[in-house]
Amino acid sequence: MKTCFDFDIVQKYDRPGPRYTSYPTANLFREDIGAEDLARTLREEPRIGEPLSLYVHAPFCKSLCWYCGCNMKVSHNRKLMDAHFDLILDEIDMVRPLVHPSRKAAQVHLGGGTPNYLRPEQLVTVVERLRERFGFHDDAEISIEIDPRLLSSAHLDAIARAGFNRVSIGVQDFEPAVQKAIHRENSYKMVRRCVNDLRAAGIQSVNMDLIYGLPLQTLNSFNRTLDQVLSLDPERIALFNFAYLPALKPQMKLIKPEDLPTPRQKMELLTTAVDRLEESGMIFIGIDHFAHPKDPLSQAWRDQTLHRNFQGYTTHAGLEMLGFGMSAISMMDGIYVQNHSKITDWEKSVRQGHMPTARGYVLSQDDKLRRGIINRLMCRYTIDIPLIESEVGEDFDTAFPGVTGALTAMQADGLIQKEGAVWRATRPGRFLLRNIAMLFDHHLARPQGRQANFSRTV
Repeated sequence: MKTCFDFDIVQKYDRPGPRYTSYPTANLFREDIGAEDLARTLREEPRIGEPLSLYVHAPFCKSLCWYCGCNMKVSHNRKLMDAHFDLILDEIDMVRPLVHPSRKAAQVHLGGGTPNYLRPEQLVTVVERLRERFGFHDDAEISIEIDPRLLSSAHLDAIARAGFNRVSIGVQDFEPAVQKAIHRENSYKMVRRCVNDLRAAGIQSVNMDLIYGLPLQTLNSFNRTLDQVLSLDPERIALFNFAYLPALKPQMKLIKPEDLPTPRQKMELLTTAVDRLEESGMIFIGIDHFAHPKDPLSQAWRDQTLHRNFQGYTTHAGLEMLGFGMSAISMMDGIYVQNHSKITDWEKSVRQGHMPTARGYVLSQDDKLRRGIINRLMCRYTIDIPLIESEVGEDFDTAFPGVTGALTAMQADGLIQKEGAVWRATRPGRFLLRNIAMLFDHHLARPQGRQANFSRTV
């Protein structure tokens, strides 16, 4: 299906907005919500037998990528990094007694930073520590993000021994000029060898991350990148919008603003990529993921069990998540907490035997209702009025004044259509789901919501 856009409509909706990997969003976290609140929640709501998602943040990188928005630290001091790794293990040991012993992990993810900048034996150690402390379900998804430039044969062996079954490769773009402009040079030949080695090591699923909107990207150059990516036949592809936020991420000041594609060019890059990936047979999932038809992510999309959390789209709907490491976020049903983002604060807290929680947010009942509405929209593209009314216990227009009018205006712009009592995003509307979701974001009208450094929706 060819994607067509009225660019005047795109410009109308191009504004800063949340990505809705959570609701409420992290800019609302408060410093008076922390470790004691998380510990109390885990004790008082044991959720006996319910599976967990576990996330470990490995913050170190060998070099600085100028486009990067992650919480990371460049270091070549292996002694410092080893000491930090030991503290991650200490945090895991510290948190485990708070969790009911019946709860095992159904999903485990190592992110960063660059997880394969850890020593190979450390990759095995951290997974084994999680396995020993929490236990894993037999079909647990165990995934890791890697930088292909740092994938040694020893790391390959460690990834296999640790039991990883899903690997995400940071590609971003294969064009040499683009790679130089973002200080991230990894050739197609290197990535192809990486993919072949991973498959030979028994990895069941290889995913690739791409970014559109990078400096010096053109339609022709990005088409060449897509040709190369498709030739490697990854099971999943994530296609992210480059969020240029130099005020928030100083390294982005190294990117020349005049080298960035215009909003019109970015939309052309996005729609061309979506059309080409769909033509190749991949399923377009949500706003930025693609998967082979037989991939579990595609199956969850078809079954309407797809979910969205801080890690993006996932097949594990509704799992509570525990995060370990600097800046990691834990998501319980009624509370979110985040660890210290400053490495020295995080390390000091763990060394002193304290949970390194810096801030958090306790969800109200209204937050939970809106979270459900936004999650369904981001995963199913629908706003089911009767379902929402049954959840809130009152008429939709009473509960959400002004939203029907806004939806009607979006319908006139071709972003959404009414099917009986259900609003459904059109194909153009799927590219602007964040804008539709913002209609239900009660916090955007508040000062802290307005001041947040969100990326633009286009």
